[in-house]
Amino acid sequence: MTTTNRFFDDLAKLMTSAAGVAQGARQEAETAMKSLLERWLADNNFVTREEFEAVREMAAKAREENEALAARVAALEARMDGIEPED
Repeated sequence: MTTTNRFFDDLAKLMTSAAGVAQGARQEAETAMKSLLERWLADNNFVTREEFEAVREMAAKAREENEALAARVAALEARMDGIEPED
């Protein structure tokens, strides 16, 4: 009977070790795939979400500034139209 219990104890230890190895292999595979994907994206000139959001914010700010300048120019032109040149 002791032999059977020892067999099952050894089997349980072996399964626990195998599970640990599998977990480590999974983490290593995930890291390798993530690295491979990031390198592929960089090589193909894809941008990250953070870079995209930063450029989008810059474009929105530039658009607002452009609209403000256009309104300012329109106001200055309106003032200039009201001034008659002297001959």
